[in-house]
Amino acid sequence: MSATPTATPTLARPSRTGPDRPRRSPATAARDVRTMVRRETRRQLRSVDGLITAFFLPVMVMLVFVVIFGGAIGGDDYIDYVVPGVLVMCLGFGSATAAVGVAQDMTSGTIDRFKTLPIFGPSALWGHVVASVVRNLASAVVVVGVALALGFRPDAGLADWLGLVAFAVLAVLTFTWLSVALGLVLSVEASQSVNFLFLFVPYLSSGFVPIDTMPTWLHGFAENQPFTPVIETFRGFLAGSPDASTALTAVAWLVGFLVASCVVGSVLYRRRTAR
Repeated sequence: MSATPTATPTLARPSRTGPDRPRRSPATAARDVRTMVRRETRRQLRSVDGLITAFFLPVMVMLVFVVIFGGAIGGDDYIDYVVPGVLVMCLGFGSATAAVGVAQDMTSGTIDRFKTLPIFGPSALWGHVVASVVRNLASAVVVVGVALALGFRPDAGLADWLGLVAFAVLAVLTFTWLSVALGLVLSVEASQSVNFLFLFVPYLSSGFVPIDTMPTWLHGFAENQPFTPVIETFRGFLAGSPDASTALTAVAWLVGFLVASCVVGSVLYRRRTAR
């Protein structure tokens, strides 16, 4: 009498996404991102230091350059020249706070807790990005409002203002993603130094004084660094006469940094969260 062979149980191949990482539809992913944006917005509103950095510091920078330095540097017309530089500096400086927020999430165990939830993986990063864009655009409105109160009179028409807003969104998105990528590799303490990139490099551009007034050995760097075409594009929109060549150069710089930051940030985030 022959023995009946026993069937070998077939083990199901585990899903790549796992039970705690189901595939998310675009609608549910968008909902997860909205939740993370609300989380980051509430965190920002509870941070007095962050609110001062976002709104009070840009106003102080504007007052220093216009009220204190303006008469010595460029007279009454200097405010029209300096507002674009202040705007770009403040947008970058405010975006740099995303590096600190991401570094805190990565080192405090917050991301480890998010990994146990059935949510869209990168939603935490996008929460920082979207909240930063909204906060910094609001800061830009405050800066322009103060500049108008101080005598700034732009010649921009409706099309120029629309172009300026679109360009500002691209700039803040790029600055924020660059900060996010740096926050993924830096400690909380080190990530606080990211703001110096946006605070000091714009000084070596056409943002505050014409390049030809700088030492000759600085001309090459000042003319070819990315902040110069970005600031000149802001200046062109506000003056109602944007230069197409300068704008294309600025957009090329910003899109290049944005794509590189998104790719590097996404790869780093997957590696950090896969541990």
